[in-house]
Amino acid sequence: MNFVEELRWRGMIHNMMPGTEEQLQKETTSAYVGIDPTADSLHIGHLVGVMMLRHFQRAGHRPVALIGGATGMIGDPSMKSAERNLLDEPTLRHNQHCIGKQLARFLDFESKTPNAAKLVNNYDWMKDYTFLNFIRDIGKMITVNYMMAKDSVKKRLSAESKTGLSFTEFSYQLLQGYDFLYLYEHEGCRLQMGGSDQWGNITTGADLIRRKTGGEVFALTCPLITKADGGKFGKTESGNVWLDRRYTSPYKFYQFWLNVSDEDAARYIRIFTALSREEIAALEEEQAVAPHLRPLQKRLSREVTVMTHSQADYDAAVEATAILFGNSTSETLKRLDEDTLLAVFEGVPQFEVSRDELTGGIRAIDLCTEKAAVFSSKGEMRKLMQSGGISLNREKLTEPDQLIDSNRLLNNKYLLLQRGRKNYFLLIAK
Repeated sequence: MNFVEELRWRGMIHNMMPGTEEQLQKETTSAYVGIDPTADSLHIGHLVGVMMLRHFQRAGHRPVALIGGATGMIGDPSMKSAERNLLDEPTLRHNQHCIGKQLARFLDFESKTPNAAKLVNNYDWMKDYTFLNFIRDIGKMITVNYMMAKDSVKKRLSAESKTGLSFTEFSYQLLQGYDFLYLYEHEGCRLQMGGSDQWGNITTGADLIRRKTGGEVFALTCPLITKADGGKFGKTESGNVWLDRRYTSPYKFYQFWLNVSDEDAARYIRIFTALSREEIAALEEEQAVAPHLRPLQKRLSREVTVMTHSQADYDAAVEATAILFGNSTSETLKRLDEDTLLAVFEGVPQFEVSRDELTGGIRAIDLCTEKAAVFSSKGEMRKLMQSGGISLNREKLTEPDQLIDSNRLLNNKYLLLQRGRKNYFLLIAK
């Protein structure tokens, strides 16, 4: 496939150096995207660059994922209002290992073909490069005037910036430029890709290569992704949406994509999936006819969750979602792992009950009034029970004197009580 045309219809091109498309049509090309290893997991903001590499490999080209171990020790001033905390080498190595495992779900590193993906870390070629050698070999190639003209530098030196710009951060574009030079010389990289905020750093690298070697390289950036309402993409009330289940459960990950607006779903399904133009057009037609069924959001959440986690995680997330809408059985509830159970019922009222008392059994009416204040009175509970409005672990409670014991605990710890259609309570045995 034509890589540039693929990105173009997907709305993933912001800027591109002249000759880029011709180079990619002429021969198999190596390109890289840099990833800042400030955490031991990628978040969905990184997915744009990862998807660019994924499409690049699908088009028959060779993707290189660069972990910025060295530049991560400094911090890119682009789009930042303050300097970042610096990381030590053990932390960076740990982060690289974790990120590499995540990238393997999107890119084929194991292929025996010439376009197998490769993972590199710029710390490996920067750690023994002395400061004197660097400023002699690289620093003399780029003028201060040139570096000062970059938007990322001007913004931090402007009157609005209260922090200024340290020499450490000022040197960032030179280090990133050297990455491009190194990968050009050692990996044959002719193209660097990234977000639109990276254009200044990327072009510095291209100029460095031209001045140092006379070689011609290329650049391509994608737009920064935002939400239709102007909010920051990938941010929720609880923070970033991470790819690692330790920080964002597969259920919450799935819910993020499922709950995007119609306008965002139409954009995101192009950017974050490999679905064809025809498949997406068909889904958009379905959405236009029956928007309440939300086919775009459902397919988007399925594609991204399976790609990031697994089919089993996607299936579990769908089952967990059905629980909230009353379309599930007690068996479905029992299959939920603890993290998913807590994610589904995050924010519902919780009560602690004695595990010792549950071992011997507690009458349902005592459990829900005396041990946990789900009902204000036993009379209120009896009245609702007569109309079939109370369930425990998705099974109807019909007898107020029914004994509830520890055998009913979900994950050996929880009881889920439902009062009416929408009111849930989580009882925790301690």
